Amino acid sequence: MITIGIRARPKAVTFAIYDSKKNAIINVEEIKIPAAFETPAALKYLRSTLLDILREYEVERAGVRLTEPMASPNLDRIQIEGVIQEAFASSELKSYYAGAIAVISKHLGIHRSKFKPLIDGKEDFGVENWEAMGKEEREAVLCAIGAKNA
Repeated sequence: MITIGIRARPKAVTFAIYDSKKNAIINVEEIKIPAAFETPAALKYLRSTLLDILREYEVERAGVRLTEPMASPNLDRIQIEGVIQEAFASSELKSYYAGAIAVISKHLGIHRSKFKPLIDGKEDFGVENWEAMGKEEREAVLCAIGAKNA
């Protein structure tokens, strides 16, 4: 089964594609939102691009990392996370989840206290090139792996 994990930032989205049968990450990439786009056009661009990616990889399940409830809200990121969820709901996905650290940890089958050391690269998760990845890439990978349990 092919899954996707997504980590949004205000001007870009990092996604990871995971093959649960091969237990392998297929791709980790970033969707950059063009700076020239106003908010509505940027959200439309993101939705369209994301739906294309879901079709291209024949993704069956997905997960998206949401802003922590107690974090200072970033309106751009929150809007992007909403559009991602809408794209998931409009797609052919069998299932998906959306959540912060506690939800992702539950889908991974790990205690939430293990999540931050994984993201910071202090602990290895048995993923190829783990130490070379950035924090957003690691979060997207963990979301993708957790999506197999969505």
